[in-house]
Amino acid sequence: MRELIALVKGIVNKRKLILDLSKADFRKRFVGSYFGIVWMFIQPMVTIAIYAFIFGEHGMRNAPPVEGATYVIWLTPGLIPWFFFSEVLNTGTNCLQEYHYLVKKVVFEVEMLPIIKLISCFMVHVCFLVIMIGLYLVSGYAPKITWIQILYYSFAASMFSLALVYFTSAVQVFFKDMAQIVGICLQFGMWLTPIMYDEALFTSRAAWLGIAFKLNPYYYIVAGYRDSMMTGNWFFERPTMTIYFWAVTLIVMVFGLKVFKKMRPHFSDVL
Repeated sequence: MRELIALVKGIVNKRKLILDLSKADFRKRFVGSYFGIVWMFIQPMVTIAIYAFIFGEHGMRNAPPVEGATYVIWLTPGLIPWFFFSEVLNTGTNCLQEYHYLVKKVVFEVEMLPIIKLISCFMVHVCFLVIMIGLYLVSGYAPKITWIQILYYSFAASMFSLALVYFTSAVQVFFKDMAQIVGICLQFGMWLTPIMYDEALFTSRAAWLGIAFKLNPYYYIVAGYRDSMMTGNWFFERPTMTIYFWAVTLIVMVFGLKVFKKMRPHFSDVL
């Protein structure tokens, strides 16, 4: 817990530097690109269109579990948080190598680098949240008060992602295959989380699979986004899952910070 308290204090004290570096990291992604920020939206939107075609009304006809909703409307609040999660994991895992020149500076607090990547990815995520809300409005959905709850679930997704990145980024410095392992785990994780399909397809055959789905912490995030945008349910209506998610996140965060702190003295030597 000491590492966590120290991290919070560091964020408060270095908040301006963190924000400036996060903005610079966001802009750096599109340097030299002709279409610039447009590319940020093309791949995810194409991905949504492909899944909607394959699993939706014109493909395998995977009916969404929410009555009256189209497959695209149901799919979007599941995919968008996963895009955010996977981007944080992929870019955050390599952040120490990418900013190796900062790691070697004695005065720089290396613990801030995963946070810088997280905020940079969150800026992209905010753009997608705006697109998602626009899609719902265009589709005829009236705004719900629970839409504001997306901010809570975005924060929850950020904390869980950051907890994992502290571990993966520290290990990546010494074990270069970690980035590939993370990529493979994300591919499996996307299908182990009921994002493209209704979990009832499996739980109707074996009830224990419902528990297995919910043991995945990111199930809470995906379900929460859909609760907020579609059904109007609040997070406190899932008290057991809320407690479980934050308990797992806290454990992973403390563990990740301990590993990061233990390996930190050797980062500059290896990089």
